[in-house]
Amino acid sequence: MPDSPEKLLSQWENTDSLFVPDQLPLRLEILDRLEVLDQPEVSDQSAGPGQLDARFPESGPAIVSARARRLRARLEAANVELYASIRSSIRQGSVPAAFARQLEPTPIQPGGLHYDYLDELVAGVFAFDQPGEARAPAGPENVFYQPTPARHIFSLIRQAGIAARDVLLDLGSGLGHVPLLVSASTSARAIGVEFEPAYVASARSCAQKLNLDRVSFLLEDARDADLSIATVFYLYTPFTGSILRTVLYRLRAQANLRAQAEQKVKAAPRPIRICTFGPCTITVAQQRWLVPDTSPAEDRITVFRARS
Repeated sequence: MPDSPEKLLSQWENTDSLFVPDQLPLRLEILDRLEVLDQPEVSDQSAGPGQLDARFPESGPAIVSARARRLRARLEAANVELYASIRSSIRQGSVPAAFARQLEPTPIQPGGLHYDYLDELVAGVFAFDQPGEARAPAGPENVFYQPTPARHIFSLIRQAGIAARDVLLDLGSGLGHVPLLVSASTSARAIGVEFEPAYVASARSCAQKLNLDRVSFLLEDARDADLSIATVFYLYTPFTGSILRTVLYRLRAQANLRAQAEQKVKAAPRPIRICTFGPCTITVAQQRWLVPDTSPAEDRITVFRARS
């Protein structure tokens, strides 16, 4: 028989370990469950005799709801404290432990677009300003914006081997999740290229608040971006059709230039890596001048390298 709401509340209220930083996933799960218990209006709903008593056998709904609200406030306060601690580490130039753990060698995680507790963590830490400016009109080849799930960003960093001498260029960076997380988790430089002014303004504000001086955001068309400065390129299907073809054509030209430089000098630029997520992966996989590190898949990061 499932535990009663009051028994669950008592269990959670008296579990001190629930409030330590590492228990964020469990706190988020309990917060979701508390939404069901925190329903003061339940007492106003029409119900048959004994219906509410059956749901809350050991106490009245109002009492359970009040306890749920108090517990929710404690859990949310623990989360706020965690986010503030991570922001403090970032401002001081340190890689937060919560981020460093995600960069340890690990098997490729299950794919998919779904979001998890890491996205709650990143959203809480970055605390993006809500874009308030008028949005630029979207063209037929532009794609509706969705942020890359955080677990895939950490996978990108691991799989591409992003290090201090790298420069990541995110083509279609949106609110800047990828460049910001790369900058906060590594010593590499990161640049976001985005056509939407409101997104760029929000990303720049976030970087400034976190003292991230190795990340920048450019308000421009990806077709006009300076590709010569980057060693790692990221595409989360930001555009399709002729825009994507143009960008891939320019990336190939850049790879050829670097191959020529490698033959002439010993200190040649690092070979470029093109990292993809989403439907564009299939289009990129069709480029004969690229070789994927793993079997290309839309639902996880794929890293491509230019043929030698």
